[in-house]
Amino acid sequence: MSRAAVPGLPSRFPIGEQLPALYADDNFAQRFTAGLDTVLAPVFATLDNLTAYLDPRVTPIDFLAWLASWVGAADDPQWPVELRREAVVRAVELHRWRGTRRGLAEALRLALGVHCDVTGDGGSWWSNTAGTELPPQPAAEIQVRVWPGSETRVDPARVREIVRAMCPVHAAFRVEVLPGPPADEGR
Repeated sequence: MSRAAVPGLPSRFPIGEQLPALYADDNFAQRFTAGLDTVLAPVFATLDNLTAYLDPRVTPIDFLAWLASWVGAADDPQWPVELRREAVVRAVELHRWRGTRRGLAEALRLALGVHCDVTGDGGSWWSNTAGTELPPQPAAEIQVRVWPGSETRVDPARVREIVRAMCPVHAAFRVEVLPGPPADEGR
């Protein structure tokens, strides 16, 4: 639905009623301003409800994609509306954790409803002491093991797509889809 032309939407501030008394009985002036009221009523309605447009929990669905672009949130039109709204609400939090194990796990849980176990660190290391020995060689890749959560089926291609987007660019990764939670392997 377009907010540009809402049939029968009355103007809260009819222009004809605000004209000087001289034009109150002028048929042409009243019809002319009534036409302007039809054009301005959606604008006034939008401005009156601006806070609702900026709240992803209640914003109109056709405005949600634009709002998602403001905060850099993932917005897939194929996702259910509730999931799209949640992605916009949690965008700042997900950006804060981007490139970390937690961020990857949260992104996979939000987008696909899966659980995951992430091992490997991508090879990052630091020291606040000058001249420190170099660290040991990092693991060759990050391993992401996922299993179904709220969904019964896991799409490996979608998992790889999200992992690729959320992992540091220099990190290689491997995705393994499990039928259920992994057994404790002596960790």
